[in-house]
Amino acid sequence: MLRALHEAGVRIDVVAGRGMGAASSIFAAVDASSRLWDEQGLWADPASPRRLYRWRRAWFAVLAGLAVGAAALLLPLLALLTAGALYPLALVAGLVSDAAHATTAAAYGSVAGFALSPFMLASLVPRVAALGAIVASAGLLALGLEAWRERPRPRAADPAWWRALGPPVDGRAALRWAAGGFWQFIKGAAAIAEPPLPELGRRYAELLAENLGTPGYRELILVAHDLDTRRDLVFSLLAEPFRRGFATPVTRADASRRLAELVDLAGGGAAHVFDAVAGALAVPGVVAPHAVTFQSTSYWRGETHRLADRPGAASRVLEEVAAAGVEQVILVSAVHELDAPHTLTPPRLEPRARLGEALEAAEAAATRDAVAVHAGGFAALFEVRPPHNPLGPFDLEGGHDPRSDRLFTVRELMNRGYEDAYREFIEPFVGASGESMRGVLTGT
Repeated sequence: MLRALHEAGVRIDVVAGRGMGAASSIFAAVDASSRLWDEQGLWADPASPRRLYRWRRAWFAVLAGLAVGAAALLLPLLALLTAGALYPLALVAGLVSDAAHATTAAAYGSVAGFALSPFMLASLVPRVAALGAIVASAGLLALGLEAWRERPRPRAADPAWWRALGPPVDGRAALRWAAGGFWQFIKGAAAIAEPPLPELGRRYAELLAENLGTPGYRELILVAHDLDTRRDLVFSLLAEPFRRGFATPVTRADASRRLAELVDLAGGGAAHVFDAVAGALAVPGVVAPHAVTFQSTSYWRGETHRLADRPGAASRVLEEVAAAGVEQVILVSAVHELDAPHTLTPPRLEPRARLGEALEAAEAAATRDAVAVHAGGFAALFEVRPPHNPLGPFDLEGGHDPRSDRLFTVRELMNRGYEDAYREFIEPFVGASGESMRGVLTGT
């Protein structure tokens, strides 16, 4: 999408996003959007996105150990069931010939004897069960050490068991992927170690603030949800006079709410750039929320809050870009609604795929509602959404497309987005008008 807009000469003044759209927005805001699609970009290497949102290894070890232990305990029963299946064969073989009957009966006796032998009951089963218990215990120990290093807040009252287990999916790789991609962009070929995220956020904010108004640099709005205060946080870096008006509440009654929700990346909140990205990339329910500690001089007075994404935040993104003075919006989303019969796909069984289907359905409905509510507040609102996307939010290794019965990759999805941008926006609107357009790009 960004590549198509760049080629068409569409001028974007503001980029805004939530979820994975927040990660794309930070690159688009500093004239680094080519890092998303070029041959050395973040999505070009097939191995790079595969590392995102994987099952936590310790969780996998616990589940694998328990499965091995359970299988060991059931092994004698499985052997007896196998022997029972051979008994009817022995009877049938006896009707054919005495030799076949003798062979089948011998096999039956051998399997039954092995199932009840001392080797099976006193040696093999306990050893395999002990191995599974050791693997599961090692996984639990790793989870416990990880939870101890994170040092949960004193007010956390959950049992230590659940604190140790934590969420099943690792979302930290997604933050390292986004932050590392930006660091590669600004350091170039220099062999410089990547700084901590707060310092990297300050450098990002300084780079963007110093270059606002120059070609390729755009104002930025990011949205993440604060689980502790049950409200969205809006991270913004805008140019004057829009920055002042954006922070000014509509009414005096909204003053406290606006101060609680707004983080000015051009001011004291510069260190929270990648906190916003981390919160947007934290899928609720399966990924650990990102803990952000506010400055003691901020509204929240040094408190530590947990940030995560909110699937229905598309409406909030449009609300904030309207408050920033935007008049034309290009809404980009990877989810789509089915608008014709006989287009259903088989339900998926893998747990992450099931969660992905629920997230897709929620986001599709939320995007539709957001457009219905906010379209009248803009001079124009354009939507770019795929007519068909077989990949779910966690299908970063690609997936099977049931309609074409083949493998569908992330790279192909990017190419489809490029084509959709031309078909749904550039050709009917930019090409028809014969001139460039200005507005905001929002990603969900």
